[in-house]
Amino acid sequence: MPIFDADLQELDRLRPPDEARRIIEGRLPRLSTERVPLLDAVGRILARDIVAPADHPPFPASTMDGFAVVAADPSPWREIIGSQPAGSMIETEVHDGEAIRIMTGAPIPAGADAVVPVESTSPAEDHVVIHQEDVRPGANIRPVGSDLRRGDLVLPAGSRLQPPHIGLIASLGIADIEVARKPRISIIATGDEVIDPGTQLEPGQIYDANRFSLATAVIDAGAEISWIGLAPDNREHLQSLIEQRMETDDIILTSGGVSMGDMDYIKAILFESPDVTVHFRKLYMKPGKPLNFATQGDTLIFGLPGNPVSSLVTFELFLRPAIGIMSGATEPDRPRVRVELTVPTTPSDRIEYQRGRVVVTNDGRLHASSTGAQQSSRLASFVGANALLVIPPRDRSYAAGEMVDALLLETPIPTSS
Repeated sequence: MPIFDADLQELDRLRPPDEARRIIEGRLPRLSTERVPLLDAVGRILARDIVAPADHPPFPASTMDGFAVVAADPSPWREIIGSQPAGSMIETEVHDGEAIRIMTGAPIPAGADAVVPVESTSPAEDHVVIHQEDVRPGANIRPVGSDLRRGDLVLPAGSRLQPPHIGLIASLGIADIEVARKPRISIIATGDEVIDPGTQLEPGQIYDANRFSLATAVIDAGAEISWIGLAPDNREHLQSLIEQRMETDDIILTSGGVSMGDMDYIKAILFESPDVTVHFRKLYMKPGKPLNFATQGDTLIFGLPGNPVSSLVTFELFLRPAIGIMSGATEPDRPRVRVELTVPTTPSDRIEYQRGRVVVTNDGRLHASSTGAQQSSRLASFVGANALLVIPPRDRSYAAGEMVDALLLETPIPTSS
């Protein structure tokens, strides 16, 4: 017998997105971890805190090319007694009346307590004349531990690693780190009418867009694709494929087959499978109403709508944060901001997520407008969009100047022209 969270009427209740999100989050497993080299860690979720193993920098260093001197020495004329390159340490000590040439990043020689930049001097072969009248102790010197002290928390677990993070970790002498394993995801695009790009269209056929938009969204969210392909509208074939993917994958994504048509087999397969628990299959939102969510053990199954906009919107609202939470990310969600509508907007009978463009005005306000016609089949509405505008239902239109929420798909926000 199939397994349900509730009776059939409750299963088909239109659930608000926030409620659906809570149901999903309550069933997310945590992924195991693995160690990877730093060059393979960008975009991954850090599994353990990174703590500074030593002071950084480990020695007082010059912040520019110039001359290491005694700051209290009043004489502008100094004898050059040596040169201190980066990467080594000379044993010469600096006294009054003396200076040592020094390079950026080089350790400060003994006796010196300031660096005078080369542009403030007139150097000769054996001496240098300093034109800077006030040379203060510590000038142009980066002290020991000024960046990090031993034991400092460098990056907390749950951080999504970006290039600056990778460089910072490398500067600590750490070559590999522990990160969350990437979730394994299968993508199954359904429908006899969809075919691969690059092949000849026959009457009644369309090129498959969902596989490609979902696959790139999965990769961008930090997961890996274990299988991807087209499947015909054949119940036995689809059921066998889904059962096969349950054995190895963390998440199964299907597109299409979840509405009310006679050929919408995904909905029926999940509903009738004896070892699958169906949690909900309708949402109070537009686009994306016929989203099905089920589980089989720790495997998550998302039956996404077949319309390309609906599948991408539901991915952004539910799949992307689920991948982040499973990986231990501290910030799994897109940024959410308040924006001011620039044109009148007609609401739907459900919460609507319109593809929109958000810009920053000269006075710092966030203005937003939709990207045109919002049909769920019109994938072009995502082109140029940097946000999903959250338009709650109500019995009158939204006027220009009213405020709504927006989920930012891209940052930073561009300025208005």
